[in-house]
Formats: sequence, structure tokens, C-alpha cells
Amino acid sequence: MDVSRKLQDAGMRITRQRVELAQLLFGNGDRHFTADALYDEAMGYKIPVSLATVYNTLQQFVSAGLIRKLGIEGQRSWYDTNISEHHHLFFEDENYIDDIDDASISIGKLPAVPEGMVISRVEIVVRLKRQGT
Repeated sequence: MDVSRKLQDAGMRITRQRVELAQLLFGNGDRHFTADALYDEAMGYKIPVSLATVYNTLQQFVSAGLIRKLGIEGQRSWYDTNISEHHHLFFEDENYIDDIDDASISIGKLPAVPEGMVISRVEIVVRLKRQGT
């Protein structure tokens, strides 16, 4: 995948750090990750980037529509390279996220929204933990 083209198509300025982080994110299919995990991965590949730069770059990627920020954990932000509408399983004990197969979930009724508002997206997160914990 030509990540430089992907960044350009999203209207982003090409920088070495953005390209290197994009290669980690988009090089092997869709994935869920935290900024800290991406930073650790970058360090493992000897990519010279600060944690602050990772956070800033991820926010820029979200703003450009390249990735989604997920509302899963309170203080920890999770991200998803799959930007299509879909739902998630969150395995609390393993601190792991997986996609829910669209065929296995249905939404029967949505609430009325205030005047002048529209629903932009519905995201369901099913939180799982091992029995007895």
C-alpha cells in the first residue's frame, strides 16, 4: 500500500514520521490499537518518534478520516483502522478489541433525537469478562 498517496488523498502534508506511522498502521490490514501500543511498536522498529508526536499524529489521522477513535475505555483511547460502521467486542481481562460480525447483531429501535440533530453513527461495544472475575 502506498501510504504517502493515502496521506495525500486525505489532504495531509507528507512528513517522515507520518509516513512511518502510517506504514505501521495500514501495512497489514485492519487493526485496533492504543497510542501507547503504537508508540511501543514504533520504538521496536527504531522509528524516532515521541509519544506526543504519536498522539498528535493519531488525532490528525482521525480528523482526516483515516482512522476512527473508539469510545471504549475511559482514560485510554483506542483507535481502529477500519473506518466503516461496525461494532466491537471488548475483552476486559485481555484488554483486547475485536470486530463483531454484522450478521450477528441488529438494532431494532433508536431513540428520538432533539430537534435539529441527526444520528451520525451508532456504535455498540459489548464488554466481556471471564466468569467469576
